[in-house]
Amino acid sequence: MKEFLENRLKLKRRILVVDDEEIERKMLKRMLQKDYRVFLAADGQEALSIMKENQDTLSLVLLDLLMPKMNGYDLLAEVAKNENLRKIPIIVLTADNSAEVKSLTMGAADFIPKPYDIPEVVLTRINKTILLYESLNLISATKRDSLTGVLQWKYFMNYVGMADNYAPEQDRDILVLDINRFHIINEIHGRHYGDRVLAAVGKTITEYIDDKYGVSCRSGTNSFYIYLFHQDNPEELLWKIHLALEDALGEDKISIRMGVYSHVDKNLEIEKRFDCALLACKSIKENRKGDIAYYDIDMHIKEHYEERLMQDMEKGIAAGEFEVYYQPKFAIQAEQPYLSSSEALIRWKHHELGVINPDTFIPIFEKNGMIQKLDQFIWKTAANQVMEWKRKFGVTIPISVNVSRIDLLEPNFVETICKIVRDAQISPAEYMIEITESAYTEDSQNIIDIVQQLRNFGFHIEMDDFGTGYSSLNMISSLPIDVLKLDMAFVKHIHEDPKALRLVEIVMEIARLLNVKVVAEGVEVEAQHELLKKIGVNLIQGFYYSRPVPAKDFEAFIKERVSYDYN
Repeated sequence: MKEFLENRLKLKRRILVVDDEEIERKMLKRMLQKDYRVFLAADGQEALSIMKENQDTLSLVLLDLLMPKMNGYDLLAEVAKNENLRKIPIIVLTADNSAEVKSLTMGAADFIPKPYDIPEVVLTRINKTILLYESLNLISATKRDSLTGVLQWKYFMNYVGMADNYAPEQDRDILVLDINRFHIINEIHGRHYGDRVLAAVGKTITEYIDDKYGVSCRSGTNSFYIYLFHQDNPEELLWKIHLALEDALGEDKISIRMGVYSHVDKNLEIEKRFDCALLACKSIKENRKGDIAYYDIDMHIKEHYEERLMQDMEKGIAAGEFEVYYQPKFAIQAEQPYLSSSEALIRWKHHELGVINPDTFIPIFEKNGMIQKLDQFIWKTAANQVMEWKRKFGVTIPISVNVSRIDLLEPNFVETICKIVRDAQISPAEYMIEITESAYTEDSQNIIDIVQQLRNFGFHIEMDDFGTGYSSLNMISSLPIDVLKLDMAFVKHIHEDPKALRLVEIVMEIARLLNVKVVAEGVEVEAQHELLKKIGVNLIQGFYYSRPVPAKDFEAFIKERVSYDYN
């Protein structure tokens, strides 16, 4: 900004001289015309007209107070009513020293007494006033979000810091509001409609916090942050926003959620405080309209726990805390069921927190973009295990590994998997890829192309959790897969509920049509096992045969398989 202003000094700014005395006008013009382009006005009315015509380019007004038609005080009063004219600084020129306080109170930027004994002093004060106002106007132009009227993030954070410094004892709250599924609103109704939504929300927030000594900003596209005095009923703001949206749009179609961090702990870093309110906001499901959540001790504990897991993941891998377990898959259509393959599953025995359930840490790593590092650890371990068992027992037990949609969309994913297999000195056919059905439903063609590349290299593809991803039958028929893996929810009641059994039979009909095998997971009791075998399921995985076990315990199944093959 400083460099910009210094460059501006090379330009001839425009100054308006307002004085009913012609001699005074000419004297000031001679004094200024070397450095400035000078306009002249003999009274307040003429000056007001010139100011309005040149409001975007006028840098300063030099104003006499005692004039006919409209005096200087009246002109100051008119300027105070006009938002654009208020941006132009006015320096009052008068011989009446008693007028200084009144002039400044009415909005004058400075006061220069007549006569002008030292022209250099006058020029210096003019120059400094212009630079000051240009700086203020530049700041003002970037200070607020033009669409919503709330502060930009940088200014917002500065105001929050000032509020804490000047009133550290004041009890304050943080509110975070999020417009649910805003991208869908834009897609359905258009950007103009979305802008009207944002403008209405921003205007309502500004009005709400006006008497609550609050400040607000817009974060990202559709979120708003608010810092204000403690409020006993923050729900009032949600109610006001919905009323405003009804007025602005004619009907209320918008769902908004609010996270509240009451009685903020000012010992926390400022951004960390807002993270607390944001956490509360994100805890609300998007399909719940007008809902509100408060940051509390449970969220605090959960947040710290999740942060601890994220910090310890890489150290845990290096320290051997993560261990790959293997759950056997048994082929059941032969006269004697036998071990066919296995699935690699991860377990974490934390050095302080003990055994951590995968259902706990995997979603955390997925949410925070850390899952790829753990996945690659599993992939490499499983590939090496295939080779180790192959050398030790002379038999190949293929291992399937789970691959998420996030993994698939990594630019070098196919190359990574191929390298892992090559380094382990096994073939792609000995290493199966499990991909959830839901991974295919978004950006499906891109995913299908990647999966087809894997199959071209010789990998077998299992569709995991089949029946939970809501794929269309048309999509299923075009997917490059080798195995359908039936979700355990379908298996759970087949021995008790004829409808559940019929659904599995329908899946089998689809599998035969597609010429793919079926794996049923979650099999726990003999009645389930016998029904699945009867309707033609190829492979079974579940507690009926074994829980997931460490590699050394899994070897008992391999020995039994080798013995069975031998006999």
